[in-house]
Amino acid sequence: MPNKNNNNRMGRIGEEYKKELSQIIDRELKDPSITGMISVTKVKVTNDLKYAKIYISILNSKDEKATIDGLKKSAGFIRTELAKRVNLRNTPELILKKTILSNMVQKLIQF
Repeated sequence: MPNKNNNNRMGRIGEEYKKELSQIIDRELKDPSITGMISVTKVKVTNDLKYAKIYISILNSKDEKATIDGLKKSAGFIRTELAKRVNLRNTPELILKKTILSNMVQKLIQF
């Protein structure tokens, strides 16, 4: 049963990271290249807390590639802020992944 408890813990940590990352990206980042609405859709944390895959979606961005590059450049700052907000022994290295929304969903959101 320890495996189930460990998965549950990783899920809770992932959800806490998701909440905090959303706030950090929305309120703390000042990079002008980061445009549009950025949502953290999912966070997967490895069992050893060394890495966290951050899945994001970007809407209404002037330049998605520049936004992703800006987020990657800001990863150190984001990680530092995350360490301040979430009190754990290790703060994982952040790996950003863009989730792809279908064209139909994009059109529905633009209405």
